[in-house]
Amino acid sequence: MASDMNDYFNKKKSEGGGQKKSSGGSGGGNGPTVPQMPKMPDFGGKSGLVYFLIAVVVMLVLAKPFTIIEEGQRGILSTNGKYQDQALLPGLHFIVPIIQKVYVVDTKVRIINYANRIENNSNTSGIVAKQAITVLDKRSLPVSIELTVQYRLNSEFAAQTISNWGFSWEDKIINPVVRDVVRNVIGKYDAEALTQMRNDLGSEIEAGIRDSVANLKNTPAVLQSVQLRDIVLPTKVKEQIEAVQIAKQAVQKAEQDVQRVKQEALKRAAEARGVAQQARIEAQGKADAITINADAKAKANILISKSLTPRLLQLEQIKVQGKFNEALRVNRDAKIFLTPGGSTPNIWVDTKNARQRTTAK
Repeated sequence: MASDMNDYFNKKKSEGGGQKKSSGGSGGGNGPTVPQMPKMPDFGGKSGLVYFLIAVVVMLVLAKPFTIIEEGQRGILSTNGKYQDQALLPGLHFIVPIIQKVYVVDTKVRIINYANRIENNSNTSGIVAKQAITVLDKRSLPVSIELTVQYRLNSEFAAQTISNWGFSWEDKIINPVVRDVVRNVIGKYDAEALTQMRNDLGSEIEAGIRDSVANLKNTPAVLQSVQLRDIVLPTKVKEQIEAVQIAKQAVQKAEQDVQRVKQEALKRAAEARGVAQQARIEAQGKADAITINADAKAKANILISKSLTPRLLQLEQIKVQGKFNEALRVNRDAKIFLTPGGSTPNIWVDTKNARQRTTAK
């Protein structure tokens, strides 16, 4: 068997030598050509050092001795499992592979929606959906509260927060604080009063959450806002509130009707007073006109009486006598009765017609 093995290796050696000879000769035969390994570049006496540096560079590239922190993020540097107190700011940072490691945390605004219905955007990065908070009111009736809480990791103490609370710090800080504050606030009031105090409840819940988070060590989170979205009351409480609202609306309608009737009565009374006032004004105007006319006539008579002198009366008597004389020329049958002194008018009687009389002043 040993001789067989020797024959096999001798045969392979002879074949290899023949191939080398045929490939190296100028008029080589048609045998197959064996590919040769490429020769490494020769750097002289420093080849070993150059190859070592190249190996180091390749190892560094593969080990990735650097990290890039983007805006809205912070880097938590861990050296042999111990976190560095100061978080890494956005930018390029070099680390020692294997020994050091960087954990990137998000410092952008995050949202927790507490709602009965999970919205379509609940899977969006930075938005977490949770069930609405169910608490008991002052009378131990269940009330469902829907909230939206906006917050972010405090970048100044990001390393301390991760060191103390871990990477699930939100579930350990924000969620318990929100539920505890909502339970304490809602538990002070009756369910019927909650809907009427919506704005006050929202402000009270936000203030309680803000104070609770701020009082934690190193202020791990910064609260942006808290919006009270809805207050879901029990069915019986809703029915009672609706019944009370209907009764209030009926009372308000009755009061409005009474006010309308009063307004109409006041309007009619005002119109009647206006008509009476107008009548009084018109009557007063007529009376004033009569009085003014009488006063004018009285004054005129006084002036006339003062102007009637004996000579003027004689003159007027002469004028009347002249008119009678002219009348006698036309009707000689007339009889004239003269009243001396002019106290009564002179009378002219036509004897042909006893019924006809003419009075002349």
